[in-house]
Amino acid sequence: MYTNNYVIVAIFAALAVFLPVAALTVGKLLRPSRPLEEKLTTYESGNEPVGEGQVRFNIRYYLFALMFVVFDVETVFLYPWAVAYNQLGLFALVEMCIFVSLLIVGLLYAWKKKVLQWTSV
Repeated sequence: MYTNNYVIVAIFAALAVFLPVAALTVGKLLRPSRPLEEKLTTYESGNEPVGEGQVRFNIRYYLFALMFVVFDVETVFLYPWAVAYNQLGLFALVEMCIFVSLLIVGLLYAWKKKVLQWTSV
């Protein structure tokens, strides 16, 4: 009975591996190969690159991006809950209050650790 389900999953897994490999292989066989020196140079918006290729960024950029992602994901979870609030009842309200309070605790922790300050300490 369950063997049929595993066969379907195995077929989809095989297709997930086979189709991209087949498409890339056919593309490699059909495309023209004309390597020129101009094609092998680095391209930077039509200009010759100047300076180093690696630039060091302040870690605070990444921390702000991470905080944005956390609160962006929060809104993704809050929207469907707000739309279906009438059908969910009091249990869902308590559940969402716990979720939001955990996010507030995380925000307060980040604030206490001075993650949100832009100037260096």
